[in-house]
Amino acid sequence: MDALSEAMRAVRLTSALFFNGEFSAPWRFATPSQDKVAAIVSPQSERLVLFHLVTDGEAKARSDDRDEVPLTAGDIVVFPHGHAHEMWNGRSSKLFPGSRLLPRLSKGELAAEKWGGSGAVTRIICGYLGCERHAEGSFLSGLPSIFKVNVRSSPAGAWIESAIRHGVSDSESQRAGRVAVLAKLAETLFVETLCRYMDELPPERTGWLATARDPKVGQALALLHREPARAWTLPDLARASGTSRTVLAERFVQLMGESPLAYLARWRLQLAARQLRTTDRKVLQVAYEVGYESEAAFSRAFRRVFGVPPARYRRETQAAK
Repeated sequence: MDALSEAMRAVRLTSALFFNGEFSAPWRFATPSQDKVAAIVSPQSERLVLFHLVTDGEAKARSDDRDEVPLTAGDIVVFPHGHAHEMWNGRSSKLFPGSRLLPRLSKGELAAEKWGGSGAVTRIICGYLGCERHAEGSFLSGLPSIFKVNVRSSPAGAWIESAIRHGVSDSESQRAGRVAVLAKLAETLFVETLCRYMDELPPERTGWLATARDPKVGQALALLHREPARAWTLPDLARASGTSRTVLAERFVQLMGESPLAYLARWRLQLAARQLRTTDRKVLQVAYEVGYESEAAFSRAFRRVFGVPPARYRRETQAAK
């Protein structure tokens, strides 16, 4: 059991590879923010993580006012919070006309295009991971607006890249089930990238991924995600995690910035909010399913965090759809 797997299991995910580009220098393309992209490629997703895998050549990427990130073959650059960004190679004021991709993207198809000048070739495969908003409180928490990982640095990553390159090839273009296979590969690529990023975090880093990686408290975090409704106490959680109560309490606060039970309370309310948005379950049933013993206690806790009672939150979020 590991915390990352447990957290991702609790989040509804969608994914796809949506663009296979071959660019000749000089070239440049821009991607709008996730709220604009999601409406086209994954309208059911509340959060969209965008990523681009460089399979040949080189490029640079930049998000917002961040410094440019150099990319070479095997690098995947990720925009975990869906910020608008640019990629390029060489000096060019002429943008790739992304609007011509819209008819295929709106159908959920893989778009393939060539663009640019007569210089060095860069090949890029673009994809996304769509998820619910409460992923921002777990595996997306604390991630920078842009980061890169070289997937060829691990055997698993190299295999996934090879499978993706085969899947987007012309020889596979008419094969039945291709889109479904590419969707699974996109999700697998993102998970592998997140694992590589987590492995490469410096020892002094804190946050959700650092907590998940820690051998002492990562097991506790996984248990909280696997059984959020259980009536956990700190001694119970420490025993189940194979560590002492003191070590668990101190190390968890050091890495996460809050106690295990405070994190659990916050996670329960995120799960409850999802149920209120997406189901017709009664408020009392939602309260029981996330670990509260009474509707009154649940309503008080929910109002402290979301500013409104559960029933009103449901009405307002469903009316906004």
